[in-house]
Amino acid sequence: MAKDKTEKAKKKRIKRKKRLIFFLWLQLILVMAVLGAVLYYYAGGYAKKVSALHDEAVSFVQHSTPETFRQDETSIAYDVNNEVISVMKGEKDVYYVEYKYMPAYLTQAIVSIEDKRFFSHHGVDYKAIVRAVVAMFRNGEVTQGASTITQQLARNMFLSNDKTWERKIEEIYIAVELEKKYSKNEILEFYLNNVYFANGYYGIGAASRGYFNSDVSGLSLSELAFLCAIPNGPSKYDPVTHYDYTIERRNRILKNMLEDKVISEITYMSAVGEEITLRRPPSPDKNDYLTTYTYYCATRVLMEQHGFTFQTVFKDDGEKAAYDETYAEMYAAMNKTLYTGGYRIYTSLDRNVQEILQYSIDHELSDNTEVNEDGIYALQSSAVCIDNTTGMVRAIVGGRTQDIQGYTLNRAFQSFRQPGSSIKPLIVYTPLLERGYTPDSVVLDFPSDDGQGPKNADDTYLGFINLRRAVELSRNAVAYNLFKELTPEVGLSYLEEMQFGKLDKNDYRPIVAIGGMTHGVSALEMAKAYATLENDGAYRDPGCILKITDPDGNVIYQAEQTEKVIYQTDAARVMTDILQGVVSEGTARGIGLTNMPCAGKTGTTNDNKDGWFVGYTRYYTTSVWVGFDMPKTLPTLTGSSLPGSIWKNFMTRLHADLPPQDFPEAKMYLPEEPQNATLEINNEQDTIAILSAIANETEGRPDANENLPETEGEENPPEVAPED
Repeated sequence: MAKDKTEKAKKKRIKRKKRLIFFLWLQLILVMAVLGAVLYYYAGGYAKKVSALHDEAVSFVQHSTPETFRQDETSIAYDVNNEVISVMKGEKDVYYVEYKYMPAYLTQAIVSIEDKRFFSHHGVDYKAIVRAVVAMFRNGEVTQGASTITQQLARNMFLSNDKTWERKIEEIYIAVELEKKYSKNEILEFYLNNVYFANGYYGIGAASRGYFNSDVSGLSLSELAFLCAIPNGPSKYDPVTHYDYTIERRNRILKNMLEDKVISEITYMSAVGEEITLRRPPSPDKNDYLTTYTYYCATRVLMEQHGFTFQTVFKDDGEKAAYDETYAEMYAAMNKTLYTGGYRIYTSLDRNVQEILQYSIDHELSDNTEVNEDGIYALQSSAVCIDNTTGMVRAIVGGRTQDIQGYTLNRAFQSFRQPGSSIKPLIVYTPLLERGYTPDSVVLDFPSDDGQGPKNADDTYLGFINLRRAVELSRNAVAYNLFKELTPEVGLSYLEEMQFGKLDKNDYRPIVAIGGMTHGVSALEMAKAYATLENDGAYRDPGCILKITDPDGNVIYQAEQTEKVIYQTDAARVMTDILQGVVSEGTARGIGLTNMPCAGKTGTTNDNKDGWFVGYTRYYTTSVWVGFDMPKTLPTLTGSSLPGSIWKNFMTRLHADLPPQDFPEAKMYLPEEPQNATLEINNEQDTIAILSAIANETEGRPDANENLPETEGEENPPEVAPED
């Protein structure tokens, strides 16, 4: 027994000794790590850098006054003739709200959601930082913010949004200095008058006016919480485009206020149940389609200037989600500077051309007066005109002229619709011309052998015809069968290279040959793609920003248009030659311009829900879409009807004083023996004869199969198959 006790005591001493040794080693390691960090900190120059950041932070705050937080720089955008397009003013000073006039619910709401310990910390909430780090390790990603209201103010007023350790360190230093110089009430006042509320509204005063046409004092608790939902993510919680998200965050804010015991259960229930209705005041300048496109392009230019890389193709949904989040954050940050940076923005847009394009749309659709429940014209149109000399946008119209409140939807670049047959030259025929096909190559207008293909619009089949005639008559069966031969992966790769933004993994199947896409395309995208054909197959980004200068006149951006080869030159030129036939002999017959060579293509989706015409001369490329915002049938709508009429009206006026100019001819693709005759299929004997001839004809024709990968038949095509 005594021996056992001795053994146990001995084991305890050994364990204590081991624990002591482990503790000593751990302390030694920690000391060495700290010494190493300190050594690295000083030897690596970080001490000097951090000290400089501290000094700069102190200087920022020392030289600040309450007026610093009221200042505002106005940016101005000009068209190509130096006429003012828009004055971008944050209206901060006009609608500045002093703290004493702020409703108690407002400050309680913003503190509740953004910085619960605002009144107890000294600029930095170290507990919040620890919570955020723990949450990050627990969830594998950043799920909680740790920046205080004071830090956010420091970032908004004195720093950029760059995610670097230097910026974060300086942000902390500035926050601490701000807390030393200003009271908590002053910091809240500065914050609420400078934070971004989306759509160009800076500060709570401008936001309350912009969304509710009211002073902040006239808003309810629910409306105040609604506004406080926006700054955390101005793009995500934009009440105009993402109303439901804003409501969700409003409810979360009200729940926080209830838990913080600043409102009662009854008040909470009443506020959550209140329906929020935006009451936006008239703002003609913000309804202007030139303005909205200018804002968009200028913001993206600033994003690029700050190192952002744009992307339209993703390896998986996770990569796309991460990109979208980063994009939204950067877009909001750069868009903010348009209203406060004092920039001078010079564009390629032309108010005179814009007026002609707007008139053409309004005039041709004037007989369609039906409006939806919001009072907006039901039948809509969008159009984009690109100057073929520069490759940049000259005019852009996102809808019919109408006196409505607030920002309007610019359908020309914000709406995406099925393109119908207007997509065929881009992903079927021009790629095939690069692979040995010619306008005289014999193709077969016959139902697909997989049983999945579309019908032709007239429900007939012409048998053997040449490729030129197949394009002119927009034969769906021909395009579908050839696209299967080409493969969707090859065909859609051309749209990928031209930065089409809404391609989906489900688009990679044969039905897309006639426009059966998941999300569709925009008028801007179609214009830039056809402008690429006109430009001998070389793609240019169709932005509108020529130059941006800072308030002192220093150039911070100068456009340098670059080209990327998408189609072979001769293939593009031959496609243009074929598309001239569409206007003179095909589905767009009668749309051509008098004494001005032009080329183009119609597009009509199934059930006549969308109509397109995209065409070009040597001078300009213009795309036109007509349809309903909520797709529905318009029996008379085809690509050659309203879209074609708008295009012809506009292009006729635009080219009135321009001399005719022919398209350049291709140097290759000598015509084969004429194959102009068509063979209509009328009976079973014709069918058997044609199917028999197919094997012989394609077996001996190298240009039909050479260098083309095989493809399998598609499954589950869309219920709606676009057709002309």
